[in-house]
Amino acid sequence: MQPTMSHQMMGYDRAITMFSPDGRLLQVEYAKKTVRQGSTAIGMVCSDGILLVTDKRIVDSLVVPESVEKIFQIDDHIAAAASGILSDARVLIERAQLKAQQHRVTFDSPIDTVSIVKDICNIKQICTQSGGLRPFGVGILVAGIDDGEAKLFVTDPTGIFFQYKAAAIGEGETEIEEVLHKQYKDSMTIEDGLKVCVKALNKVLDDNFDAERLDCAYITKKELGFKRFSKAKLEKMLDEAKKKKK
Repeated sequence: MQPTMSHQMMGYDRAITMFSPDGRLLQVEYAKKTVRQGSTAIGMVCSDGILLVTDKRIVDSLVVPESVEKIFQIDDHIAAAASGILSDARVLIERAQLKAQQHRVTFDSPIDTVSIVKDICNIKQICTQSGGLRPFGVGILVAGIDDGEAKLFVTDPTGIFFQYKAAAIGEGETEIEEVLHKQYKDSMTIEDGLKVCVKALNKVLDDNFDAERLDCAYITKKELGFKRFSKAKLEKMLDEAKKKKK
């Protein structure tokens, strides 16, 4: 009796349009693995706004930390964070920024967050069923505030999306989600959420994790302006987290 051949050996992963016998698109699954190996991104809905926290994962001491961007502004009330192939993310984010600008010019009003999410996911989905293309190897957290309500969406390479109260993608995703399940509360402020996210990253990532690797941004319900936390603020938060860890 001949041994069973793996799906890879049988060639089911050679084309994006080819299903394996058990109904899987292997190229899409590989793209999802790419996201899980990317640097960590966390999103959180807070009582006073929305929060995004990411690990820049700087791999070379000669790299200027400020030049590494993991959180992007799409509009005054919408931001996004990515994990995976950041060049793929940049293309999708720039498309989203253009769509948001066109909506403002055409309708003289801000676009709602889910419209941006659906547009991103439509492009991702097309790349799962078209020959000659490869899936986008990136997961994107899209956070926004619509009519005073904070919303967080997670998109993956399949083109599917879900709305979350708090979510993590990338390296250490499972461990960080465990922390979020235990510590997240609807009543959390942005300040409280930042403490939880920094503690989770410090717990999960390696000992070389420092404030240079942190990129954190937020949008408040009152001001509807995209803002980043100062380096001094992040250093203070991280120092407190490391002291408690010891």
